[in-house]
Parts: sequence; structure tokens; C-alpha cells
Amino acid sequence: MIEFVPIIAANLQLKATQVEAVLTLLSEGSTIPFIARYRKDKTGSLDEVQIQNIQEEAKRLKDFADRKIAIEKSINEQGKMTDALQEKLNTATTLSQLEDIYLPYKPKRKTKAQAAKENGLESFAITILQQSNISLIEEANKYITETVKSTDEALQGARDIIAEMVNEDAVIRAKMRKLFEDEAHIKSSVVTGKEEEGLKYKDYFESSQLIKNIPSHRTLAILRGFLEGFLKMSIEPEEEKALTLIEDVYVTASLNESVTQVKKAIKESYKRLLNPAMETESRTLLKTQADEEAINVFNENLRQLLLSSPLGSKRILAIDPGYRTGCKVVCLDEQGNLLHNDLIFVHENNRKQPSEYLIKDLVSKHNIQAFAIGDGTAGRETEQFIKQIQLNLPVFMVNEDGASIYSASEIAREEFGDYDVTVRGGRAISTRCESVKIKRKTRSNCCELCKPSRCKLKYGK
Repeated sequence: MIEFVPIIAANLQLKATQVEAVLTLLSEGSTIPFIARYRKDKTGSLDEVQIQNIQEEAKRLKDFADRKIAIEKSINEQGKMTDALQEKLNTATTLSQLEDIYLPYKPKRKTKAQAAKENGLESFAITILQQSNISLIEEANKYITETVKSTDEALQGARDIIAEMVNEDAVIRAKMRKLFEDEAHIKSSVVTGKEEEGLKYKDYFESSQLIKNIPSHRTLAILRGFLEGFLKMSIEPEEEKALTLIEDVYVTASLNESVTQVKKAIKESYKRLLNPAMETESRTLLKTQADEEAINVFNENLRQLLLSSPLGSKRILAIDPGYRTGCKVVCLDEQGNLLHNDLIFVHENNRKQPSEYLIKDLVSKHNIQAFAIGDGTAGRETEQFIKQIQLNLPVFMVNEDGASIYSASEIAREEFGDYDVTVRGGRAISTRCESVKIKRKTRSNCCELCKPSRCKLKYGK
């Protein structure tokens, strides 16, 4: 992904050297928390948010580039690539724009328009699109063959071709997508004969609401009733407005026979092709948004349920042990609010005494009632140091797996955005078994990554 460095740097307003360093570390398997905590010298002290933005931007650019290459290859293999088409692909900035440009060239099952082209009606469709004031019956007679047996069949085939052209027009699809986003209604009605059986969906037997305003729970209820066979559902704007939008692009002459056929083709295109495609897109987007909102609600409810301290309301001094970088110290009150953070060095003889004075001062100043120490690197040595001070307070070794991941998470940034990632890690250790920030097993009601037999905070062992 190194080729994307200049683009990412420009988009995120960072130095190219910083972006390159992050991408190199990520490609080597380093995690975002690891880079944020231990590779500041290489990234120029980028925080976890900036590192994550770089990762996401690189993935977006790679996905876009891979899809563009695949589309160009497909069109080239068909022998249909032109300079104008290549220019359109080069100026596209989103995946949806790429897909709209590719749609006319995308391999698909045999359509009505393809059958009409095989019957030699493409030039007739082009003649109609010119909207000249000619006799279409006389013109249609020129295309009657063994496969096209009447003027009506010739006109229908030409309309099928025009309808597909309208459906595959990237400009029209963009306009239609915007119309659906702004003005489409989601409508539901009861399936005939299911009134009693589907009584729990009675609020949606006759309902209509703009999709941009509908609450997520209503969306999910309507979709559920639709899938269970109790409700009929549609998503669409006013048909007249959609047809007018397309006609403004395709109708270029005063009313005559050709214009009438073009309008019929536009209507067929909208009803048979465009409307179903846009409805599917809208339904998928609505379902995704509703699911995300429902998950957020359940997450918050679960968070409130689990956010209770195993020790009860205690003032805790937590230590995230370390050798070279020192031990990160945080003090929390009974509600888990951060009172103080500091740094001590307990593994260097010439710095032990100042660290001991600091711990005693913090215990006294903040009325500390318990110690929580991470069981990672230097954990046992730090535990011995605290016990040697003889403060007669309980000391708990806490499994710190995943604490660094939490420290670089969005939740940690929301709570302690003003503090360094290392401070958040220390705070995570102090609340190791009380918070949904670290996932828990249902069986043990403890940290997912924690070994229950060692979880002293939960079991007092």
C-alpha cells in the first residue's frame, strides 16, 4: 500500500514519512495499540485515531484500486474501452460511481434489450431517440423479419433497448439515488387474509413514512412483518417526479410519435429496472442503519447492566507495570473517575525511594482502598514492591490481556480523550472485571481473556 502514501498524507494532512511508517508497521503485523504506545519514535507521535484513519484510508484506496483494475480488465477484454470511457473511470472517486459506469458493460443474463439487438432493432431504437417527426409505422415496417413479425413487436423491441440505456445511464442512476434518499417513502399494508394472524403488526397495516425520517425500530418491524408474510412493503418516491427527472434528460423535442415512444420506454425502464434496483439499495441501506442503531441500544443497555464493580465502591490505585518505560499509575474514585495519573520507576534502585514516597502520598491524599496491578511484564516485581511498602491494603494481580486494545479504542477516547493512551491502559487495569470495555464470558461473568482461577478481583483468590 506504499503507493498510496502521497494520497493518504494529503487527505489526512499528515507527513508522508509518518504515513509510510504506519503502513510499514501495519504490514509487519503490528497492531494499532502497539504502534500508538511503543512506536512513537517512528510515527512522529501519531495517536491511535490518526493511525486508525491511515489504516482505513489505505484499505478504502486499495479496494477502490482493485475494483477499478478488475473493471478495466473486463471492458478491455470485451474490446469496448475508449478514451472517453477511460477518462470517466479515472475521474470516478467512489465505488458506486465505478459500478454505475461499468453497468452497461457488466456481463449479465440475456435481457429483452439484448434479444431486441440480436433481432436488428438497435438502429431503430437510435432513430426513435433522435425524436424526429417521422412516421414510426413506416419506419417499423423496415425491421419486420421472421423474428420480428409486426410493427408492434418492432416498437416494443426498440423501447426495450431504450429502457436498458436509461437504466444503465450513470447520470440517471445518480439522480435517482439522490431522489430516493431525499423523497422516497416506505409504505406497508397488510396481506389480504392475514389480518388476524398478523395482528401484532397492526400499526403497519396502512403506514407511510419518509425513509430519511423513519425510526430504526419501525424499519425493523416492517421488514420483519414483510419477511414473515404478513405485510406488503414498498420503497419509492412519487412516480411522476421520478419520470419527470428522467424525461428532462432524454426528451429533447416537442410532442410527436417518437417522443411518445421515448416516454413509454422511460416509464418501462423506471417500473421494470430502475425502481426495483433503487428500492433494493434503499432497503439494504435502511436495514444496515437500523441494525447498527439497534446494536448500539443493546450495547448501552448491557453496559449499564455490567458496569458494577466486583469490589463494590472502592478507591483504587492501579499500576500498569513496565521496565524501560516505567510503571503507569492512576488513581480512581468510587465511581471510576480519574483522580490522578503519574509515572514511577520501581525497577531501578536509585529511583525506588522517590517512587515509594509518591505511592504513600497518593494513598493518603486520595484515600486509596485497594491496589490493582497488571500481571504482564514486570507485574510480579511491581507487586513485591507495593507489598514491601506495608500499607496494609489489599493488592490484586489483574489479567491485563486486551487492556492495551481498550486503551486505543473509541470508548476509551470518549472517556479519557485528554489523556495519553498509556494512562487509559492503566485505567483499564483498575476496572478490569467491572466494565463491558473488556468482553466477558456468560458462564464466568468475567473477562473473556481472563483465567477465572486467577481473577482475584472477581473471586477473591
